[in-house]
Amino acid sequence: LSQATRLASSSALLQVLFRVVTFGLNAFTLRYLSRELIGVVNVRLTLLYSTVVFLAREAFRRACLSGSTKRNWTKTINLLWLTVPLGVFWYIFLGLVWLHLLEVPDPSVVPHYQAGVVAFGLSAIIELLGEPFWVLAQAHLFVRLKVIAESLSVVSKCILTVILVVLYPQWGLYIFSLAQLLYVSVLVMCYVIYFVMFLGSPEATKKSFPIARMTALLPNLVEDETFVNWKEARLTWSFFKQSFLKQILTEGERYVMTFLNVLNFGDQGVYDIVNNLGSLVARFIFLPIEESFYVFFAKVLERGKNVKDQKQDDIAMAANVLELLLKLVLLIGLTITVFGYAYSQLALDIYGGSMLSGGTGPDLLRCYSLYVLFLAINGVTECFTFALMCKEEVDRYNFVMLALSFTFLCISYFLTHWHGSIGFILANCFNMGIRIAHSIHYIYDYFKESTYRPLTGLLPSPFLVLVYIVSGVITGFSEVFFCCDKGWMARLMHISMGALCFAATIITMFCTETKLIHFVRSQFLSRYMKKGT
Repeated sequence: LSQATRLASSSALLQVLFRVVTFGLNAFTLRYLSRELIGVVNVRLTLLYSTVVFLAREAFRRACLSGSTKRNWTKTINLLWLTVPLGVFWYIFLGLVWLHLLEVPDPSVVPHYQAGVVAFGLSAIIELLGEPFWVLAQAHLFVRLKVIAESLSVVSKCILTVILVVLYPQWGLYIFSLAQLLYVSVLVMCYVIYFVMFLGSPEATKKSFPIARMTALLPNLVEDETFVNWKEARLTWSFFKQSFLKQILTEGERYVMTFLNVLNFGDQGVYDIVNNLGSLVARFIFLPIEESFYVFFAKVLERGKNVKDQKQDDIAMAANVLELLLKLVLLIGLTITVFGYAYSQLALDIYGGSMLSGGTGPDLLRCYSLYVLFLAINGVTECFTFALMCKEEVDRYNFVMLALSFTFLCISYFLTHWHGSIGFILANCFNMGIRIAHSIHYIYDYFKESTYRPLTGLLPSPFLVLVYIVSGVITGFSEVFFCCDKGWMARLMHISMGALCFAATIITMFCTETKLIHFVRSQFLSRYMKKGT
């Protein structure tokens, strides 16, 4: 538990760095480049990169991180290397679609589009070359390696982008293509260099590390045995079918924008900027928790076994952790939803000026604040569900995801025509709600034959709910009277009102949610307090 918590905390710091850098980089590039160029990079090309990477590796990651670290790692590594040819297939197929079937931007506004498609697709293949190293490090909880590798890659990308934007803004997509290639190259090289130094060292021997030399991290034939572990391979296939659908749900609005042309490239740029701002807090907290505690639940409980067949001590620990995680993300999501409504316009005005705060930007960010609440709950419920599902249950869930994917695309299309880019957020809320309902049903059925009720974590204190309502009303009236065209003194008054309401909310949490506060202090904050002493 402590290792999983440590991994979540460190991953959260990484997400903070990545999102803050992206946040600052967007604010900087807005002053040098067009909205259309930012829209093509952040929506069209990034979608190509993320689709290739996700479809090629997500299923392998989930399958190979399940179970104990005591396994035949040679077969697992052989399986992981299959991500590279799979990635090449998706790169060629999707690259042709991006170049020949989709609308090509005006070269006078967004130059060098073809080079951008090639570079972003190639960057996905380079990143897949480091997949065996990443899984091995993640399975053995090499927290510091992940922090250093991703930090260096993000910082390198940021520095190169800033230099090229200032010196050669006319290069267009060449700037972001070179920065993307540098990012993945630094990321992979950090993992390779670390394992070159680590393998065979006294530290590796002390930890009884299962890999002794670098050649063991390449594909190897096992005498008189199969090339891969077929149990892992079948599980990978099940997760692959699911990951294909999950990618549509996760990046659905970008697929609708890309393939159906419901927004022009300029509007796509504004939507992506607001989307990054809205997800700044959500993703750097919730995603690391989901990834790290998926590993925790998968190791503590055995996949496919019911609650009676598990070790009861493990069930008690898993139920307690799940309840507290649900309470933690629920309160974070409620806080963002309540205070995000009244401070969306002010945040956009400070960040991007009237270009963002004068149109649909504030309403878009307000809706995103509500969407954050759905993201919070879905992340934890799904990480527990996916860690426990057997192959047959995963296959059945694939049919649910298939229906949900089709429904999502239809709803996104119609809501976008009805309410512009806000329709994307509303459609995402609907999808997350359905996924949450499925996961809650699974968790309820799993624990119904035990005395544990972890879903009570979704029930906050009534008094805390009252404080949230009062805070929402006060900050809402404060926005009407003080924000955002009445000068900086009025803005400061609005910020002060929000700070007082936020302080009251936090104090109420400390008084009413003592069990949760103890969990956060003992697990997430303990190692930082120890460092301080």
